[in-house]
Amino acid sequence: MDPKLTEVSQLFERFKAASVREDVDTASILLSNLKVMLTGFGSLPPLFEDTPNAIHELTFARDIYEHAVLLSVKIEDQDAFERDFFQLKPYYTDASSRLPPSPQEYMILGLNLLRLLVQNRIAEFHTELELLSPTALENPCIKHAVELEQSFMEGAYNRVLSAKQTVPYKTYDYFMDLLAKTVRDEISGCSEKAYDYLSLDDARQMLLFSSDGELLQYIKEEHPEWEIKDGLVIFQKAKETAPCKEIPSLQLINQTLSYARELERIV
Repeated sequence: MDPKLTEVSQLFERFKAASVREDVDTASILLSNLKVMLTGFGSLPPLFEDTPNAIHELTFARDIYEHAVLLSVKIEDQDAFERDFFQLKPYYTDASSRLPPSPQEYMILGLNLLRLLVQNRIAEFHTELELLSPTALENPCIKHAVELEQSFMEGAYNRVLSAKQTVPYKTYDYFMDLLAKTVRDEISGCSEKAYDYLSLDDARQMLLFSSDGELLQYIKEEHPEWEIKDGLVIFQKAKETAPCKEIPSLQLINQTLSYARELERIV
């Protein structure tokens, strides 16, 4: 094997070992070194030079970026996920004719769809779907993300939360937890505006918690302005502290009259 490939291979094994033992600091340092070493391979995107070791280099690079994406999930860094995913994506598209399929491809594509859903980037979510093949769309990882998006858009929040029980991979838990928080924040905002108070039982069911303890912990961490009294969750304090935005009525009237005068001149 080429000496440079041997060095990359050895460093990659150290990186994987650090990841397995949850030593994320060491893994992050080794990953940075690996990315620097990959810049020395001309066969990689965007050049795609036809070098003697092109297939080996492309395979190593794809494996490294796949592990980088998974490490970003482990350390809960969405920005790193996005950077590493975009570096990985050309290996699934432009280099697909030169490499055998990766067993982790659909799992990582599904993770990316979940990330876009969590970040409410729905237009990009559908753009990514349009780029997938019919075979990919039938994969459980992709179907899981599509069904989640449909449930979220329909407001079927119970289906969104229960979907964590059927995730294709344990790696999905991070984004599923974020999505559950997004759903509960949405319900909480609506509840504050629609009710002055709710019973603990009604609040627990509305926020889709399985126990009062989970509900109380959520209120303590996310909504300390809610008051718990006599078996009720009282929202009035939250309403009183919410800022009231003043409508600039005089400014709007002046702008409307100005538009009317300009339209009259044009006509």
